[in-house]
Amino acid sequence: MKVEIQNHVEHLPSALNGMTLSNLLTRSNRMASKAPTICDGTANAVDAKLSEIDRELSISVITEEDTEPVLDLLKRFFFKDEPLNTYVQLGECKELEKYCTKSLGEHSSYKAVNSRGEIVGVILNGTIMKPQPGDEPPAKLADNCAHPKFRKIMALMDHVDEQFDIFELYPDIDRFLDCKIISVDTNYRGMGIAGMLTDRTLDYASRNGIKLIHVLCSSHFSARVMEKMDFNEVYRLPYADYLVNGEQVFDPEKPHVALRILTKRLDQ
Repeated sequence: MKVEIQNHVEHLPSALNGMTLSNLLTRSNRMASKAPTICDGTANAVDAKLSEIDRELSISVITEEDTEPVLDLLKRFFFKDEPLNTYVQLGECKELEKYCTKSLGEHSSYKAVNSRGEIVGVILNGTIMKPQPGDEPPAKLADNCAHPKFRKIMALMDHVDEQFDIFELYPDIDRFLDCKIISVDTNYRGMGIAGMLTDRTLDYASRNGIKLIHVLCSSHFSARVMEKMDFNEVYRLPYADYLVNGEQVFDPEKPHVALRILTKRLDQ
């Protein structure tokens, strides 16, 4: 497989200058970084697809102009395959679309593109700033979510935020880069694309003085990718332990048994 890395000089966006920390610290940036499940198929189906795969890929930064093709990829794969989305049978969700694209202006997210110009994988990232004394606490995600199925997922994210504060674990960190979503076209899985996209994210963080990378994984497979890249687990919530009114809310298919937060420091 030939992979071309397109060089870009990316820095933290100028739009961040002059913004208050309370504006930057949006709880919606804390939603899970998830990779869709790997879909198994018959050998014949796999053989048929292999002939269609374009293995000449390039990795480059995502811009606002990529919004529609990025959403197209996510709707075809991530929206359907991510374990919690699958469990609640999420369907169309404009609120999830907005969440996925809200940080593209930072130019910290990356895409894998084949020689036909098709986006076959993405990693969507966003910067989270440490709250400062006097900042108003952000509203809970579920409170502002009109989509009933997506609200269940947002309530889980609110619960995690209440139970775990990454800035308490890393008191010397004033910001971190959150890998929110990783998604790869089914036909291109198993080619190391998620790892290449993560490598590019690590490079972005290093060049911009960001010392910590954070990933909230709802998928066993995304967590496995991060562990192979030396990310360490700092929080785990088994789905069986997340109860509302005494009842388990999520029970996705195995091997997806827990929501996990993994981190990697870049200054050690």
